[in-house]
Amino acid sequence: MAAAAEIGGFTAAALRPLAHPAPAAAPRRAVAAQSLRTTATETLTADLAASTANGAVHAQMYSEASSEIPSQAAIANSRRKTKIVCTIGPSTNTREMIWKLAETGMNVARLNMSHGDHQSHQKVINLVKEYNAQNTDGNVIAIMLDTKGPEVRSGDVPEPIMLSEGQEFNFTIKRGVSTEDTVSVNYDDFINDVEAGDILLVDGGMMSLAVKSKTADTVKCEVVDGGELKSRRHLNVRGKSATLPSITEKDWEDIKFGVENGVDFYAVSFVKDAKVIHELKDYLKGVNADIHVIPKIESADSIPNLQSIIAASDGAMVARGDLGAELPIEDVPLLQAEIVQTCRNMEKPVIVATNMLESMIDHPTPTRAEVSDIAIAVREGADAIMLSGETAHGKYPLKAVKVMHTVALRTESSIYNPTTSPSVIASAQGLQNEEFSPSQLSKMFGSHATMMANTLRTPIIVFTQTGSMAVLLSHYRPSSTIFAFTNE
Repeated sequence: MAAAAEIGGFTAAALRPLAHPAPAAAPRRAVAAQSLRTTATETLTADLAASTANGAVHAQMYSEASSEIPSQAAIANSRRKTKIVCTIGPSTNTREMIWKLAETGMNVARLNMSHGDHQSHQKVINLVKEYNAQNTDGNVIAIMLDTKGPEVRSGDVPEPIMLSEGQEFNFTIKRGVSTEDTVSVNYDDFINDVEAGDILLVDGGMMSLAVKSKTADTVKCEVVDGGELKSRRHLNVRGKSATLPSITEKDWEDIKFGVENGVDFYAVSFVKDAKVIHELKDYLKGVNADIHVIPKIESADSIPNLQSIIAASDGAMVARGDLGAELPIEDVPLLQAEIVQTCRNMEKPVIVATNMLESMIDHPTPTRAEVSDIAIAVREGADAIMLSGETAHGKYPLKAVKVMHTVALRTESSIYNPTTSPSVIASAQGLQNEEFSPSQLSKMFGSHATMMANTLRTPIIVFTQTGSMAVLLSHYRPSSTIFAFTNE
């Protein structure tokens, strides 16, 4: 019996590795969509009927003759296409919380390898796989392993150190130092990477210090913007990147751990060029692992190489925290839009991440600016939006997911056109003067199928062996659901 997968309307909207067939020996893994693997005809029929009914709802929502805002009931009956990535941590690493996150809207469980050990991450992987095995409503959760990368971090401190404006404070390459005015860093060449006059940004810019001088093993600073310095905080030098290898020894250990556990995605930290992507993909090919590689665009060095990095990858993540630390913060919104558009042009999924609901780490409701931030990412065309500390160690992880789900769904209801969208028309027109290679024929079929589905307000059914046609269809952003059938 063919398996059916429900695909969202965004580029590789499920963030699923659909474009490549899974290795013959590999087990069928979790996917990041609300995937539907059914052997019951009545179940599929019910889902198709529900999707068709949703088409009628969409007709109400998008009627060109009506200027009314869609009703809450109409929105509630729609399917969210933008996927939600949740970082799993102390607040959510139990069976109960992972089940609740999945039921609230999580599509991808992210393992942050900067924290925890293989034992704690193994527990989460096992729980996610248990959920996928037991769940019967088609909601399948994917697993993303996020590498630590070549980060410069401060050392451990017994208690947080309060830094005050004007205070003298030092960073040393000596290991194990933790006093009121000096802490260690984990990178010996830190001394060579900074100069007097540089600005050090701590914890993504939450604190900043001006470098005054340095000795053979210590960088002497003055606090510009104070705050609470906790253990293992990330350090950036504004406008500079550390001269570190792109994939560290720890990263390779974590990558092998991911292969052993059949994770779905690697999010690779601090990618500077396409070389590291090719290196990782060659390794994965050698071990017959079907794991997609998502570079995190968070380094100043990555921007000039953006096109080649994304072309070599299976998508991208806009990691705005470190990006805003290494580059002027006012450039980040423009870079976000550029990265999202570049991924859309290349038909690659893109994730917008960092600080999306930061206030909900400590508060039960978001700021209005955070709500707008989510809406902007969705309107720009992000395939997924990500929660970090909000679900890893926040006080209100479920509320954060609910807010993200509701805002994304409401925003989607305002941007989908039931007839033809400009992107579909442009894609179809762009094919008129091209020779019809198999690839171009696929694009023509995809664009016209999307036009028909949007006009008729019906689901799209596609038969595929590799999943590439389903991914292509999602690139055209149809308003309705895509059901992909495969004989695997």
